[in-house]
Amino acid sequence: MNKIKSLLLVALVCAANTFQAQTQEEDEHGVHGRSETYEAPTDPQVIEKLDEWGDLKFGMLIHWGLYSVPGIMESWNLVSEDWIERDSTIAYNDYKKWYWNLDKIFNPVNFDPDSWADAAESAGMKYVVFTTKHHDGFNMFDTKQTDYKITSGPFQNNPKADVTKHIFDAFRKKDFMIGAYYSKPDWHSQYFWWDKYATPDRNVNYDIEKYDWRWNKFKEFAYNQIEELMTGYGEIDILWLDGGWVRPRETVTDEVRSWGAPIPDFSQEIDMPKIAEMAREKQPGIIFADRTVHGPYENYQTPERRVPETKLDNPWESNLPLGNNWGYVPNDPYKSTTKVLNTLVDIVSKGGNMLLGIGPKPDGTLPLDVIDQLAEIGDWLEKNGEAIYNTHAIDDYQDGNVYFTQNEDKLFAIAMFEDGEELPKKISFSKNLPSENAKIKLLETGKKVDFKIKDGKVEISLPKEIRSKKNISGIAFSIEN
Repeated sequence: MNKIKSLLLVALVCAANTFQAQTQEEDEHGVHGRSETYEAPTDPQVIEKLDEWGDLKFGMLIHWGLYSVPGIMESWNLVSEDWIERDSTIAYNDYKKWYWNLDKIFNPVNFDPDSWADAAESAGMKYVVFTTKHHDGFNMFDTKQTDYKITSGPFQNNPKADVTKHIFDAFRKKDFMIGAYYSKPDWHSQYFWWDKYATPDRNVNYDIEKYDWRWNKFKEFAYNQIEELMTGYGEIDILWLDGGWVRPRETVTDEVRSWGAPIPDFSQEIDMPKIAEMAREKQPGIIFADRTVHGPYENYQTPERRVPETKLDNPWESNLPLGNNWGYVPNDPYKSTTKVLNTLVDIVSKGGNMLLGIGPKPDGTLPLDVIDQLAEIGDWLEKNGEAIYNTHAIDDYQDGNVYFTQNEDKLFAIAMFEDGEELPKKISFSKNLPSENAKIKLLETGKKVDFKIKDGKVEISLPKEIRSKKNISGIAFSIEN
């Protein structure tokens, strides 16, 4: 067995340990601590777009890159940090060389972005965020700043080689808001991880103050890449910046320290004011999500892999993968449709959006079981979406398994159930009680339902045709007083 095949086998074995690593990654991204500091935008166009985004509620986050080829956790195996598990018989530098060379075999010949957009639309999703570049530095767009890109490998002569362009075009045809994920660090760039030194952790591996010219080249590199995205890929609604350890030193908080990674003595900042000015000139009203860097470029906050415990008044979005991993990993266990819908309702009732992570396969297709599950999610939203889209949170947003949302005209009560739970004959709650003369309708049928109010509690009778159904994730009602 040659070295590449051997390393590929090692990577596939490592995938079995991905869940443990992903659990650690939750800490790395600040899941156990989140500052409530929020600086609202003042640009009227940004405010308008942010309001529009807040009404959409449900989006798709697509992680697709070199890591899909061996089916391993995205990028992070390149990092030499304690929480990363790799086969100890493979030298770290050999592993990196193997990973860097995956671009020679990444050839997604079945890439069909229209089918991705169809699947997202069938799920009831309304916006998309695509990884134009992850931390590993491999570019999924036709950047002119480096040859480490999809358009320089075996896929380069395909008519859809500039995959970011075709993904954005496909989703734009469905009237989706378009988000460009861009990782601020770049572990492949000699201006971030310089071969002169070892790479002990995720941070830049040289002294920025000593080699300021090299860091200035990296800032130029990042600026130019983001400018390419802002000028060559149509209308972009969201610039979703990941890699929150690349930030001004003075913005480091306890939240950042809780990630467990070393904090350099110098700033790893890429001049966000300059980038923001350029981006808003090219894309007026664009929303910035400079993740975890609280301030003027974090137009909405992005808790990862968790839902806040209480309602939040700031714009926010929970991003969660459908499986344990963000990218494609064979046999990754997916969350059930009921689990996804319960989480979505919980998030929306607290005033947030949900961004669900999907990982396409290395050939450019979505896994068939993912497509089927997205359709199941969409089937429920087609019947009950009035209680989700274009709604806002209220103070009394939950009573047991019943969640509440509201739009300009109606209050909605959404009773959610666990997998396999038998439906009750009545749905009851004691918050947000309707008036005696209220009209309560079952959204799925549009028909009025009987109810009574007694002892400070309302009881809504479920029709037999609903109770007889199996695997019901939730039931939504509209209430008009």
